[in-house]
Amino acid sequence: MFNDLYQLTDKDIVLQKEIKHLKEKNNAYIIVHLYQRPEIQEVADFIGDSYQMALKAKESDAQIIIVAGVTFMAETVFILCPDKKVLIPEPLATCPMAEMLTAKQLIEFKAKYPNAVVVAYVNTSAEVKALVDVCCTSSNATKIINQIPQDKEILFVPDKNLGSYLQTISGRNIISWQGYCPTHNHVSVDEVNAIKDKHPQAKLLVHPECIKEVVDQADFIGSTSAIINYALNSEESDFIIGTEHGVLYPMMKNRNDKNFYLASEKLICPTMKSITLEKIIYCLENHNNQVTVEENIRKDAAKSLNQMIEWTQS
Repeated sequence: MFNDLYQLTDKDIVLQKEIKHLKEKNNAYIIVHLYQRPEIQEVADFIGDSYQMALKAKESDAQIIIVAGVTFMAETVFILCPDKKVLIPEPLATCPMAEMLTAKQLIEFKAKYPNAVVVAYVNTSAEVKALVDVCCTSSNATKIINQIPQDKEILFVPDKNLGSYLQTISGRNIISWQGYCPTHNHVSVDEVNAIKDKHPQAKLLVHPECIKEVVDQADFIGSTSAIINYALNSEESDFIIGTEHGVLYPMMKNRNDKNFYLASEKLICPTMKSITLEKIIYCLENHNNQVTVEENIRKDAAKSLNQMIEWTQS
């Protein structure tokens, strides 16, 4: 089944060899998000979720970092690694959720709750990160929320679905911005029920960016990497996957004895899929599409990101 779904073309193999050559020539390090196409995942020096990507970039000795992901991920790498040249193969690969909250909107939101602690999902612009107390990812959000004093009100931006999930599991008063991930938000209960009826033995693994009605049906709720780890290590053999299509590749590659079913055909992020092998080659050859952040914004954004890292590792 795996070989039928993920067969590299001769062209893919040639392009991958060229990327390997250029990577070594340029002392470049390629970090790839799990939502990328299989042929992109195969050229990664590191592949992971947004939190893991940021840490790996920081640890790398390479002077050039290629970020095969959306623009906020490349910004995050530059914020944490300003001494490195950070390149993105597709500069128009923006995150729709990140664009649902501007710095101006956040300033107005904060003004309504002056005593609240402001937590930003990393799916935000550098300008937004510069205005918050701490960042989080779906993999560490619960730990971040638990670090905040109980008497403090929490503003969570921009994802209403992750905010709702965190409020449910923490019991905290969390006021969320009304942003969302279009890819996850559009998965319906009817779609989930239909796939469950088709595969009644399968466990439903869901990302908290999905709507509450879908999350409530899940057997397991977690980040992209947590969903993969659960499926790979579980004694169960059948899984319905409620997150972006790209995660099927590492799961099927590592456990082709198991069955993985996508919860919805809508679970494809078009901007993630806009990155191609050709664009990575062009990036490596020309060192174009460099990502930078103004220093005053970078410094403030680094504070909220480093606070996240400190609390996560504590």
